Amino acid sequence: MLPQGSRLTVLDGGLATELATRGFDLSDALWSARLLADAPEAIEAVHLDYFEAGADVAITASYQASYEGFATRGLSRGDTDRLLARSVELARAARDRYTARHPDSARPLVIAASVGPYGATLHDGSEYRGDYHMKEDALADFHRPRIAALLGAAPDLLACETLPSLHEARALLRVLHEHPAARAWVTFTCGDGAHTSAGDDITECARLLDEEPQVLAMGVNCVDPALVTSLVRAMAAETDKPIIAYPNSGEVWNAAGRCWEGTATRFTAHLEEWIRAGATWLGGCCRTTPADIRVVRGVVDAAQGFSPAR
Repeated sequence: MLPQGSRLTVLDGGLATELATRGFDLSDALWSARLLADAPEAIEAVHLDYFEAGADVAITASYQASYEGFATRGLSRGDTDRLLARSVELARAARDRYTARHPDSARPLVIAASVGPYGATLHDGSEYRGDYHMKEDALADFHRPRIAALLGAAPDLLACETLPSLHEARALLRVLHEHPAARAWVTFTCGDGAHTSAGDDITECARLLDEEPQVLAMGVNCVDPALVTSLVRAMAAETDKPIIAYPNSGEVWNAAGRCWEGTATRFTAHLEEWIRAGATWLGGCCRTTPADIRVVRGVVDAAQGFSPAR
């Protein structure tokens, strides 16, 4: 069952962050996608822990998974198809385990298959800049096979996330139109409180996505928490669709050093402000944890005036 309308919905938090905390080395180019082959049980365990923390939505470990990336490890396209499908299957298995543990739970749990930007495969931080200068046709060609593989595993929807530009969003929409039954959310990274990382006006993005019936929700992710309120408010003014906000910790990714730098901000202190600005789907991205999502769950339940059965 998909999230409904303006009802407050809790997304999960950082997958790679939690895997690294549990001792996995994610410093290679495949990031958490490597564990789809090497340690799938660890991915399933993190999904389960996010459900236990109160997440309504699990975002799969396919963000950085690509045919090109897995080819460097000697995997065929067929192998990659199976690993992309596995990302959905692991999240679904975690949902089944949660449901078995909590048969009286009233929360509908959703599987969102992550579709990261082309820049995520370049390993140079360009998903936070959008400066890879590819034509729309080429971007659509890149995204087409992995979207088909993910949809073949029957997730509830696609999470087209961390997009740095409206240009790449248009390419993804072209591919989405090839699958009329598919539904998706689309979220952008942003360098300030009014523009995508590539400089597009966020209100223009919202207007385009508002016209797309296959897009269920829109918003921002992996952005500095300090930028969220203005971005959410600007998008909410252009659409009646749910607005999503799942920021990072406020730290900055050092692509050369493959590490996060700066001072972390506990984004959970701003949740009520974001709800007032118009956000209805809330969670965390890089450097956020199940403990953060537990706080989000508490704020959301208080705002809705109830605590669902667990």
